[in-house]
Amino acid sequence: DGRQIAKHARAEGENYKSMYGQSIPSSLLAERVAGYLHRFTLYWHLRPFGSAVLMGSYSGNNDAELYLAEPSGHFSRYHACAIGKGRQSARTELEKLDLENITCKQAIVEIAKIIYTTHDENKDKAFELQMSWVCDDSNNKHALVPEDLLKDAETQAKAAMDSDDEEDDE
Repeated sequence: DGRQIAKHARAEGENYKSMYGQSIPSSLLAERVAGYLHRFTLYWHLRPFGSAVLMGSYSGNNDAELYLAEPSGHFSRYHACAIGKGRQSARTELEKLDLENITCKQAIVEIAKIIYTTHDENKDKAFELQMSWVCDDSNNKHALVPEDLLKDAETQAKAAMDSDDEEDDE
């Protein structure tokens, strides 16, 4: 489902650029993708999508936007958002972060901590942490977080989890 949604979003962006000669505004793209998802809930002969999608964009004047489009057709803009299993506890932790005043490198560590603390080893499968970003360090292009930063964030997240476990034991 996710690949089909991404393919549709790319097609929307290409169509808009060929018609208007500029990139599609992210709010319009989110609206169109949400409408596409919603159309699959309206007709009996189409299977509804089973996934939501997060879309991020960055314009050159420090204007980052994050949108969530849900299968119901609803879309919203966020500063930070989580979807999937454990989303409620992750959203609660994201709300505690001062996102306006931390750097991307600091955010990588904090988000890794949130992912590790919301993951329940007894109920959930093991996972591999992968992160990407759009910031000055990536020349404002979407890119994977460098391996050394990711490993450092994982180490700090695991250490924070271990220290929390020790505090709980006391």
